[in-house]
Order: sequence, then C-alpha cells, then structure tokens
Amino acid sequence: MKIALVHDHVNQIGGAERVVCEMHDIWKDAPLYTIVHDKKNIGDFFNGMEIKTSFLQKLPFSLKNLRWFLPLMPSVVESFDFSGYDVVLSSASAFCKGVIVPPKTINFCYCHTPTRYLWSDSKNYLNDLGSGFFIKKILFFLLNRMRVWDFLAAQRVDYFIANSNFISDRIKRYYNRTSKVIYPPVDTLNYPELEKMNYYIIVSRLRPYKKIDLAIRAFNRIRMNLVIVGDGEERKRLEKIAGKNIFFTGSVCEKTKKKLLAQARGFIHPQEEDFGISAVEAMAAGCPVIAYKSGGILETVIDKKTGWFFEEQTWQSLANAVIRFSRHKFDYSAIRKHAQAFSKERFRKELKFFIEQKYHENRN
Repeated sequence: MKIALVHDHVNQIGGAERVVCEMHDIWKDAPLYTIVHDKKNIGDFFNGMEIKTSFLQKLPFSLKNLRWFLPLMPSVVESFDFSGYDVVLSSASAFCKGVIVPPKTINFCYCHTPTRYLWSDSKNYLNDLGSGFFIKKILFFLLNRMRVWDFLAAQRVDYFIANSNFISDRIKRYYNRTSKVIYPPVDTLNYPELEKMNYYIIVSRLRPYKKIDLAIRAFNRIRMNLVIVGDGEERKRLEKIAGKNIFFTGSVCEKTKKKLLAQARGFIHPQEEDFGISAVEAMAAGCPVIAYKSGGILETVIDKKTGWFFEEQTWQSLANAVIRFSRHKFDYSAIRKHAQAFSKERFRKELKFFIEQKYHENRN
C-alpha cells in the first residue's frame, strides 16, 4: 500500500502538526504534501520527512503573509499530483481535504475541524481582521464563494475521520458526511510526580479564540497565581492587562512544560476546542482541568473527578469555578490513569487498523 500524507501548511507547531508526525511514524516512507513549509519557523520538527510543497512556496511573501493568498488556496491544493498512490491521507483543518486523487486512489481525511473561518467562526474571523467596511464586504463575498468550494471539496473524500464526536457532528452539519471518530495522539508518558505548588497554569498559543484574556481578568480579580506557557500574536496585549500575579514564560521545552504541569494545582481551559490536547497533557501530569463546558473537552474531562466545568464563557463564571475547585479534593493518580486512554499508541493502532481495513475492503 503506497500512501501519501497531506497537511494544510507546515509553518507552526501545534496539535495538528503532532498528529502528522504520528501518521508518519506509522507510514515512514510516506511523503508529506503541503501548501508551504516554513523551515525557519519550525526548525527541525519535521526532520526525516520528505516534504513536497506547492507552487505557492516560491511566491514572494507567501510564508509571512499566507492570508493574502486565500483566493488561490483551492487551486493550490488541486495542483498536487497523486499518481501512483493507493491511499492519500490528509490532516485537515482547512483546504487540503480538497485534493484531487486518481480514480482508484482512496481519499481519507483526518479532520481536525471543518474550516473554522468559513463555517463555525466566520463572523468572528471577519471582526478579528479589524479591516475597513469595504474590505470586510469584499472578504464576506470571498468567504461565501470559498464556502461553496469547501462543501464540494468535502464530497471528494471517501472516508472522514473526526478527532472527536464534537467535530463529527460538525462534519455532518456542514458537509453532510458521516465520520469515524479517532481521538488524536497525546503524549501521556514521562510526566514527573511532584508536589503541587501555589499556581494554576495555561499552555496555549496566544491567539484571540483561545480566550486567554478571560482567564487573565478572572485571576486579576481572585488574585491567585497564574502561569501562562506559550507565545503568539496576543502576547503584548495580554501582558498589558495582566496583574503581578500572572507570569508569562513564552515557549518552553517539553521537559519544562511537563514539570510545570505536574506542579500546578489546576489547568485553565477557557476556550471551546475541537478536542483539546493540552488539557489531556495536563491530566497526564496529574493536573485537574478547569474548563469551559463546551466542545471536545466534554469527551476528555470527567466533572468533579478529573476536572471542573464552568457554564458561561465569562471571567466571572471562571473565577467562581476556580474558587469552588480550590476547595475540592482530587485523586491525582486517578487523573493520570484516565489520560492514558488518549495515548499515542492507541492513536497509531486505531488509525492504522481503520485505513488498512478500508483499503482491503475497496480492493476486494
């Protein structure tokens, strides 16, 4: 079985990129097709992987300003040639599910989310751009056209795989397609067992939809210590509104991250996520999760056992949850054990079985 992997763009390191690495560990000879590959930004994260980029890679400013090329994206992903492959497996949160494969090639899509800014978050996307009235109107019509393409592109997929039941429901709603749920791989091993210290923690890219500002406002009010691990476009704004009890570490190595998680009293998860890998990592470290009660987190956190939910996405609701959480006793070893259900080994086994099963079904 000759297989090719596809990913939207390799210009950052996050949960989706770690999924690609696990896919490549299953099929080590599979090349990775992607729109652009920013070697400077991601370093040697994908070392040892054969990466094939699109014609967009050679265009000026494509790496730093990929948004400028939004109208070209459908043509870009349709330009890849998959002649000679038995299987194409895309890791998609945007356009790469729209690849065109030969008639006898089976097209799988591991879907992290239906394109967020075309469907579930389109209004917020336009507002976050902060552009003028006429620019927003142009973008509104452009996104409408791309939404049509995105729906039609989803019909090219032979088998959808969703990263959670939450995303499976969205795939059905927006694309009218069924999907197999396989939870993404999480590093659940080698977390130290350390004494808890007097702080709570967030591990996240600092982007608007992550709602880090909501957590900052809550901790400003309750005056408990909060450590924020990660970096991103929002950092300067967030630092301006943060009190002296809130500490920004920037990006840290895996060893440091695991230690910080293991020592934290609780992990703060104020956003709605498709799955929420960082929250599962926190539980693997024996750190209970305080989470907004929405999205994929409902499939990973058990209320009052491995974490604590808050109902409204406001700083007041989060602050109240943290105070109530602080009075509750948790079994940290049970939390660590629960996280093992989302391990890398489980992901590899389930994904390999599903791909090979469908491949053999189609050959017979």
